[in-house]
Amino acid sequence: MTTPIEPKVSGFTAPEFDIVRLAFEQNFTDRNELGGACCVYLDGDKVVDLWGGVRDAATGASWEENTMVIVFSLTKGMSAMTLALAHSRGWLDYDARVADYWPEFAQNGKAAITVRQLLAHQAGLHAFHARIDRALISDPDQLAAVLAEETPKWPPGSRNAYHFLSLGFYESELLRRVDPTHRTLGHFFQDEIATPLNLDFYICVPEDIPNDRLAVLRQDGLIKSILGYPVSMVSAMLNPWSDAFRACIVNPGSGIVMDEARIYARGLEVPSGGGVGTARAIAKAYGVFAKDGADLGLRSDTLAALRAPAVPPSKGFFDEVLRDEAHYSLGFMKPFEGFSFGHPEAFGTPGAGGSLGYADPAIGLGYGYVTNRIGSGVEPDPRDIALRRAISSVVG
Repeated sequence: MTTPIEPKVSGFTAPEFDIVRLAFEQNFTDRNELGGACCVYLDGDKVVDLWGGVRDAATGASWEENTMVIVFSLTKGMSAMTLALAHSRGWLDYDARVADYWPEFAQNGKAAITVRQLLAHQAGLHAFHARIDRALISDPDQLAAVLAEETPKWPPGSRNAYHFLSLGFYESELLRRVDPTHRTLGHFFQDEIATPLNLDFYICVPEDIPNDRLAVLRQDGLIKSILGYPVSMVSAMLNPWSDAFRACIVNPGSGIVMDEARIYARGLEVPSGGGVGTARAIAKAYGVFAKDGADLGLRSDTLAALRAPAVPPSKGFFDEVLRDEAHYSLGFMKPFEGFSFGHPEAFGTPGAGGSLGYADPAIGLGYGYVTNRIGSGVEPDPRDIALRRAISSVVG
């Protein structure tokens, strides 16, 4: 049995948010936290900024103020921000066809797929047929050609199916087509969101980031992790002929974002699962979206679209990959009974292992929680739940 880490928590909370510090400390003593961080922005002001524990269990190195960690699918929300910015600039219509911006995409039954359907995991493009590897990902032109040749699993808008890693590659090419300077999603994010907001968050980790700024992941055994997932999902993940196996395990597989020597892959854009950053960066970005978007020049109609309820596929919200209900909209997840966060207008994304980032426009709140102790299953993580309950006790 793992011995709980004695809390070594740094940072600050506004006085009324002291209860959040207590919950964060209890994550270490009661909920097996290793290292992590939590941040909250409220109406544009930072009211919680906490970090603590161990960055690297092998060396005992502490989690510092600017320690960054990979957040897996939480990256999807940060990537969706780039499409929202493109929408605000008039480059992109969520209800237009993807092929209107990317004509080659229309091949093999994809002509009718709308941007909204693609971003809501309703395009049936969750599992690649062609082989996707690092060399292909590193060549945007070649990758675009391969993406354009893919065939959807079913008619657009008919079913939900979580696009583990594929969604971000499609988003990046769509953004390249509408951006006047044709930047990839990772470069656009850095230029237009991370730099203006001074965020420590990368969708393409630079070569010059030192290893000692990066947290090393720790997982409590494969069996324990597997047992946390629905049986039907585990069966699909372990079936080498299934879409889920191809999408998450091998093609390209979630491990493509890792690097044995350098902790995380450098110079590789995986916009659905390769984001690396701080809780502070996540909360600040979502705080801008939760307030009025003025710091990024977001239009009111863009923010209204993000706040709106998810549009269900014709066959309902059941996700054919996760084997459970899920609500998606415009690249984000929306709150629903199985994963409740914030008010109904909220939008964000969780990451495998327990991280979460979201905006709650109803109260002007941006939230970020990150960890290097990988939790199990697809249910909300107890550490994150404790933090959000503490926050809700203050702001409602």
